[in-house]
Amino acid sequence: MVVLINGASCTGKTYSAYNLMEKYNFPYFSIDHLKMGLIRSGNTNLTPYDDYKLEIYLWNIIKEIIKTVIENNQNIIIEGAYIPFDYKKDFSNDYLDKIKYICLAMSENYINNNFDVIIEKANIIENRGRLFSIDKQFLIDENKRYIDNCIKYNLPLLLIDTEYTVNIDL
Repeated sequence: MVVLINGASCTGKTYSAYNLMEKYNFPYFSIDHLKMGLIRSGNTNLTPYDDYKLEIYLWNIIKEIIKTVIENNQNIIIEGAYIPFDYKKDFSNDYLDKIKYICLAMSENYINNNFDVIIEKANIIENRGRLFSIDKQFLIDENKRYIDNCIKYNLPLLLIDTEYTVNIDL
């Protein structure tokens, strides 16, 4: 089984992947680690700020990793914001039957009521340094985009609305 965890910034993708790894003893793969490895190694001229170009570049690698894992009857949790909403077009039904997709997003109400806590908890698993470029309106807009796209593409959405509870069962 391949578990894909997508979502807006600071929604707990890494935290959720870590919890699933502990619960199910599946290996965990962070798309951000791949991104930074490729950038730091000089294997791409893209920067951490080239989000759209990075999604295309990284997805071409990630989708082949997914196929390889499925073909070898293995399990993996892959998390990151670089999973396209139309990911299903890249797989036949045989592959899709072995992929579980989860999208995390926060409601505007949750962000407005918990912004300081969201920023405080952003480094709970990985040290991302100061999140100086993340402001409340950015989070609201990005989360709305994720919610809208999950609806548009009929994808499973785990909406964080009144309190932060992310329970994922496989």
